[in-house]
Amino acid sequence: MLTNRDIAELIDWRRDLHRHPEVSRHEAETAVRVVAALRPLAPDQLLTGLGGHGVAAVFDSGQPGPTVMFRAELDGLPITEISEIPHRSTRPGTGHLCGHDGHMTLLLGLARLMSRQPPARGRVVLMFQPAEEDGSGAAAVLADPAFAALKPDWAFAIHNLPGIALGHALVKPGVVNCASQGLKIHLGGKTAHASQPEAGTSPGLALAALVAAFSNLAPPAPLGPGYRLVTVTHARLGEPAFGIAPGAAELWITLRTLEDAGMAALRAETIALAEAEARAHGLTVAFETHDDFAASVNHPEATARITAALDALAIPHQPGDLPMRASEDFGRFGQPGSRAAMLFLGAGENHPALHNPDYDFPDALIGPAVAIFHRIARDLLG
Repeated sequence: MLTNRDIAELIDWRRDLHRHPEVSRHEAETAVRVVAALRPLAPDQLLTGLGGHGVAAVFDSGQPGPTVMFRAELDGLPITEISEIPHRSTRPGTGHLCGHDGHMTLLLGLARLMSRQPPARGRVVLMFQPAEEDGSGAAAVLADPAFAALKPDWAFAIHNLPGIALGHALVKPGVVNCASQGLKIHLGGKTAHASQPEAGTSPGLALAALVAAFSNLAPPAPLGPGYRLVTVTHARLGEPAFGIAPGAAELWITLRTLEDAGMAALRAETIALAEAEARAHGLTVAFETHDDFAASVNHPEATARITAALDALAIPHQPGDLPMRASEDFGRFGQPGSRAAMLFLGAGENHPALHNPDYDFPDALIGPAVAIFHRIARDLLG
């Protein structure tokens, strides 16, 4: 078990991370802090630069057995923290407002325990993954040739969840996070003097029509089979000038489906709508894909390992309202041959929500969450 001194030092480390957040694909300093904390624990391998700034620590028994991976995220959010806590972000416009500083701390706590008592068989991989928030990190790690040697048989993650009683868990087999994809639509026309708009080709009417069409294509509805949602998140028309009739527009939408299988059809519908509207108004149209998240699907055997650990530790758990609409790229680690599952650990019923400007990871979760990971590791590896 972690000692009181461990907990105090882990809290201090977590709060130092909280002061110095970095956004997706820019987590260089965070990776350096992680490596500095891991190196004294003498892992058998310490890999850096995985999929960008990813870090992996391996504790290997040297005996045959499965590879069990535990994953945390390195990145913060491009949101200004509004808080009076002493350890608030020192970086304007950036904050650890999803709890990834806490998730990293859980892996460091597990690393301490693995250092003192390595697994009896197989190996433990602690994966500090970059770029979860934009959906690119897990895919980049999996595509990195250096990760091939670490391919896990089992993969586990914990995400804190405000709105749930502190320390209570939500977990279930099957889909727990929806698939989602960002689609950026560029409409091209021709500018004109504002006194002669008829001399140009404005995308204004097409933009307005698409905002309405996408809002009605897949509006909010209860989660269930065939669930899908289209959300307009940003629009821009022309330049901020009174003398120019617009010649370009940009529309950002987020597509969301319960499972990966429904995403291609929803994307095809939205593209067809945009192309038809562009033709009707004499415009060009182009598309960009961003923030591409696969659905997170909990493998039943991995879920059973989590629930066994929760029961052994007398931690209350239930399926709750899972799956959730929000996306998480951890699901990509559930590739063929790997059994993956994520649980959600309550941050408090009245705790500020994830991505709120006043959110802060509750330090009270560190001990119980490390215990969950440690129990899973011991159950699988001895």
